Amino acid sequence: MSGKMQQLVHLLVWLFLLEARAFEIPINGYSEFAEYDDLVELAPDKLPFVQENRRHQRSLSEDSGEEMDSVDPVTLYSYKVQSTITSRMATTTIQSKLVNHSPLPQNVVFDVQIPKGAFISNFTMTVNGMTFTSSIKEKTVGRALYSQARAKGKTAGWVRSRTLDMENFNTEVNIPPGAKVQFELHYQEVKWRKLGSYEHKIHLQPGKLAKHLEVNVWIIEPQGMRFLHVPDTFEGHFQGVPVISKGQQKAHVSFKPTVAQQRKCPNCTETAVDGELVVVYDVNREEKAGELEVFNGYFVHFFAPENLDPIPKNILFVIDVSGSMWGIKMKQTVEAMKTILDDLRTEDQFSVVDFNHNVRSWRNDLVSATKTQIADAKRYIEKIQPSGGTNINEALLRAIFILNEASNMGLLNPDSVSLIILVSDGDPTVGELKLSKIQKNVKQNIQDNISLFSLGIGFDVDYDFLKRLSNENRGIAQRIYGNRDTSSQLKKFYNQVSTPLLRNVQFNYPQASVTDVTQNSFHNYFGGSEIVVAGKFDPSKLSEVQSVITATSANTELVLETLSQMDDLEEFLSKDKHADPEFTKKLWAYLTVNQLLTERSLAPTAASKRKITKAILQMSLDHHIVTPLTAMVIENDAGDERMLADSPPQDHSCCSGALYYGTKVASGPIPSWANPSPTPATAMLAVGAKPLESTPPPHVIRVENDPHFIIYLPKSKKNICFNIDSEPGKILSLVSDPESGLSVNGQLIGAKKTENGKLSTYFGKLGFYFQKEDMKIEISTEAITLSSGSSTSRLSWSDTARLGNERQVLVRLDSHPEVTWFRKSVTSRLNPSGILRRVRT
Repeated sequence: MSGKMQQLVHLLVWLFLLEARAFEIPINGYSEFAEYDDLVELAPDKLPFVQENRRHQRSLSEDSGEEMDSVDPVTLYSYKVQSTITSRMATTTIQSKLVNHSPLPQNVVFDVQIPKGAFISNFTMTVNGMTFTSSIKEKTVGRALYSQARAKGKTAGWVRSRTLDMENFNTEVNIPPGAKVQFELHYQEVKWRKLGSYEHKIHLQPGKLAKHLEVNVWIIEPQGMRFLHVPDTFEGHFQGVPVISKGQQKAHVSFKPTVAQQRKCPNCTETAVDGELVVVYDVNREEKAGELEVFNGYFVHFFAPENLDPIPKNILFVIDVSGSMWGIKMKQTVEAMKTILDDLRTEDQFSVVDFNHNVRSWRNDLVSATKTQIADAKRYIEKIQPSGGTNINEALLRAIFILNEASNMGLLNPDSVSLIILVSDGDPTVGELKLSKIQKNVKQNIQDNISLFSLGIGFDVDYDFLKRLSNENRGIAQRIYGNRDTSSQLKKFYNQVSTPLLRNVQFNYPQASVTDVTQNSFHNYFGGSEIVVAGKFDPSKLSEVQSVITATSANTELVLETLSQMDDLEEFLSKDKHADPEFTKKLWAYLTVNQLLTERSLAPTAASKRKITKAILQMSLDHHIVTPLTAMVIENDAGDERMLADSPPQDHSCCSGALYYGTKVASGPIPSWANPSPTPATAMLAVGAKPLESTPPPHVIRVENDPHFIIYLPKSKKNICFNIDSEPGKILSLVSDPESGLSVNGQLIGAKKTENGKLSTYFGKLGFYFQKEDMKIEISTEAITLSSGSSTSRLSWSDTARLGNERQVLVRLDSHPEVTWFRKSVTSRLNPSGILRRVRT
């Protein structure tokens, strides 16, 4: 046979084998990956043949019955994500398993997007049987270790992404033929409440079709789930794939698309799984002093009151109109401002300052948000033509001057809040250019009752400077990404601060065994958000933790008290295998480290900065979390191959996603105005149940059923008993005193069943009206409501609280289900008070 004939035969045999190979499983020799935990080893002498042109291969998956394509020599066997959220503390694990079925070495990349502000806590990697584990080191130590034993063909690291609120963690490994590799990344984050809900985002980016793709999100909230939904973020491609199971206090979201469902189209080899799976939810809230959760020597206090009247606001919008704002940025800013102005309330006051190299004001003083003024301000904004440089210093000082002047002249409502919102896309180019000097000027001129919020558009602005500027002046900064979505980002941020409900909110934990409390004093509380405070306590000395919150609402001073015991939460967590028993510890560490990072950026001296740095490093090592001051060293068991993952540049903002940057203050006693010493002359007891457990005043008599109430006459030392035989629903006038202006009404309710042929009736609602003070107190079995003029405060029976004002009217709600009210008058001889206890029938 001639040489040419031999070559032709060899070619035909090669082509035959080539076609036969086209029907093999793409994982080549891995007959079945039945178990999630294990991969079958490939025998060294059975390496598959792969075409150089990497032609598509099709196979039938034994366990799924689906055809699966392979467009490259590396097969993604599984891509699995699990998130567990326990009381807002989220821990997420992303695991990826791949196999190189090529006869050649291949580079494998593990690229994951994680939320900005999340802490990576662990990373492991197994390459062809060799396991790499991670440890947290101070950056210089980590770099030194890495230089001693650099891993060949392996890299790791992460960088800040220019996408919304994400960072990229990325690992690249070169693996030999037939090898398998497994990556596993763990990170932690806190869920911050915005506009009335929590949002949990998981960025899914497998990069190719996965034989097994599975996402599980477990949510455990002791307060109970108010709602939960999964919005469509994949343009309808995965309609019906997410499965939601929701109970009273727990929920599970499962996302498991098959290989066919993952395809972009029926014949596509690309995956449609490239985007965010989003879970939105909120928890139940009683009208009380927040939720105080105590466990394992740590406590977490969630505070998000609702049903409060908005506090009037004085707001200055400071808008950059320099040349760099030309085009889509300015168009989007104008569109957002028109909507924002329409959302102002009639009791609000506002003005607009715009600046380039010069500074202009729409009005040189604050004006009421009437329809006429809003329309005029919108016309002014529409005519803005961006040009020139950027004079941030003079613009901020002008806004501060307008607010300071109004305050000094008594033109501001003393119960209002004052805000400045700065919108800029660049660094100063005109006037004062030194950022530290601008920061100093603002700090020296701004009054303590003004909060400064900064919105940086795009990436030309020094965002760290804006964060320092805002954090130092009772506000926060937020980056606005310069694109066609700028308008909605601006409006969304404004909506978060548009409804101030409380001022001067302070959390006190008076027990000596409570230590290491995070920031506990906040300038404002805005509706739809949530304040979170955490701390430590000694379980051997305390079985319960006490908190006292003081705050000012629209025109009422509040003191809210609560007491929490560890046993309740411990029993609840023990019943759920997905609940994280260390959530209180992790949440405390997350808040503490973030707040220390912010304090470090604002440290006034080098010595204080070194002290804070040392504390951050120790926290990072103790809690195994990567911070901007540490690095992750990834090494094999022998320690002769290492990778280094440096954290991104420092982000000075506290608690990414949080709306508040507060301060730490020592826990003190209850303010004197909130704890007066009443001298009751009359006491009233609502009765109709079992005897009271606590000891009542000596003139109060316990009764089991009728009479409905007793009035004690102190001079004659006698009790007058009232027994009223009436029907459920009737409203009765109980007490009326024209001299003091006091009147009391009561509404009857019926027992659940008759006894001896008679239906007993009880008071279901009592109303007290103080005519001279224009104040009403309404007490029902559901809630206690105090109305003063146009302001209304509503409390539940769950906690202790005091509501009072300068008129000497006080309502006190005890930790026992009991209400005390009294009015002390210097002109009237009658100083009425009452003690009422809710009972179950």
